[in-house]
Amino acid sequence: MKPLSKTLKGLKIGYAMTGSFCTFEKSFEQAEILVEYGAELIPVMSEHSASISTRFGTSQENIEKLKKISGKDIIMSIAEAEPIGPKDMTDIMVVAPCTSNTAAKLAASITDTAVTMAVKSHLRRSKPVVLAIASNDSLMGSAKNLGKLFNRKNYFFVPMVQDDWINKPASLVAEFSMLPQAVEAALKGVQLRPIIYHSKP
Repeated sequence: MKPLSKTLKGLKIGYAMTGSFCTFEKSFEQAEILVEYGAELIPVMSEHSASISTRFGTSQENIEKLKKISGKDIIMSIAEAEPIGPKDMTDIMVVAPCTSNTAAKLAASITDTAVTMAVKSHLRRSKPVVLAIASNDSLMGSAKNLGKLFNRKNYFFVPMVQDDWINKPASLVAEFSMLPQAVEAALKGVQLRPIIYHSKP
């Protein structure tokens, strides 16, 4: 597979996952593609995403899959994530999936998980963060938090789709297939648009 551009080859990408388990498979697919493009992944999982088993896979299966894709041990604690910024471990941070809970914490600068610490530590060097949102209430209670992040420096979003705007009118899910393009755009300080659109009924 040819890279989108030379900017992705050798890029150090913090690749963080939070607990929207139904989108894990899509996230894993994009992680594999980034590696095929020549990027180096520094994997991070929130404590819940690394410890909860669901019908979408056991916790151990998910850990082993991300570990196999990245070729590295996974950062799964605040203590392990803290050195990311001081040691300049990442060029860009991706959170895929990013739940509304994590987005709210980022908007409020709350650091209480491995992922929020990874983002905070990465941001100390004013480098870009790309969020792949997956939440059923993005356009209700969580909308204000996304609004804050839309207007905050260094935050970028994978374009989102209203995946079922008739039955779940407040739901937004990142178009995961656009994650590599979103990473490349964020490196240039560009937000891909449209940020939000809806699928056909």
